[in-house]
Amino acid sequence: MSNEKTILIVDDDTELIDFLALKLNKENFKIYRATDGESGFSKLQEIRPSLILLDINMPKMNGLELCKKIKLNETLKHTPIIMLTAKGETIDRILGLEFGADDYITKPFNYRELILRIKNVLKRGDGTSRERKKYEWPDLTVDIENHEVTVNGEAVRLTSTEFKLLSNLMEKPGQVKSRDYLLERIWGYNEKIFSRTVDTHIQRLRTKLKTAGNHIETVRGVGYRFEEKVYP
Repeated sequence: MSNEKTILIVDDDTELIDFLALKLNKENFKIYRATDGESGFSKLQEIRPSLILLDINMPKMNGLELCKKIKLNETLKHTPIIMLTAKGETIDRILGLEFGADDYITKPFNYRELILRIKNVLKRGDGTSRERKKYEWPDLTVDIENHEVTVNGEAVRLTSTEFKLLSNLMEKPGQVKSRDYLLERIWGYNEKIFSRTVDTHIQRLRTKLKTAGNHIETVRGVGYRFEEKVYP
């Protein structure tokens, strides 16, 4: 099997797709395209790409609806998504992250920045804490190899970014991870303007983990840590 990475671009701006396809081909990515949400979902099921570049404002099914539909699909939910948002669409960016997008970039964007974001997101998906296969607490189990999380024996559905964030916190219990550190390790860049991204994901992660979410402690003014294991 080829190691070639494939990208599905879903955007109703055909000129932008042509431009991105030309540039990304030079980076050894194979490009597929769709111009609306419905055809994008059909194409996604057909080709199973390495990553999706997803515009928000599209006909038939917008990007937020498509993102949510993908993340609710058991087969497709781990596909990384980078949202393409228009300048000033702060609410849409936040919703995209809450629906499970792995990252976003604002139009008009710098092409080199987009390439960096794509490579960082794909790098995240290559594996998490490979030196350990499983983290276990009395009420929480994280199975790295199978990408599974259970709380009190019940399966919990996390996005790939939420899973990466939880695993990173759990690999060294008691160690404080700053927001800047988490931005760099999980999202691949370090800009204070994006610090809200960490807080948003932590909040959603705690909610999904229910009572086990209490293991994630806030260190005021610094960041977060996973409580030290004090159980016998």
